[in-house]
Amino acid sequence: MITAYIYLTAAVALFALALAGLLLTRHLLRKILALNVMGSAIFLLLVAIAYRGPEAPDPVPHAMVVTGIVVAFASTALAVALARHIHAETGMVHLPEEQA
Repeated sequence: MITAYIYLTAAVALFALALAGLLLTRHLLRKILALNVMGSAIFLLLVAIAYRGPEAPDPVPHAMVVTGIVVAFASTALAVALARHIHAETGMVHLPEEQA
């Protein structure tokens, strides 16, 4: 059971790190990478939840992880295409500063 706690701790740490990266940076590709790391943290959390010790693991969370990887790849490709379009239109890869 201690292995599951290690995975859970790693998932929470990865998610927090990615959330900080998402909120603190203005660069579009870094935001996309932060979203990917957040997704990986969720996948790690699902695998940790499926852990049952010496018994056979629950196959449903593992199937969800495989499906999630495919969806994450497709959404990353879409986000990179949109970032390239923004770069082509504006010449910038950073989000503009907010005017108060």
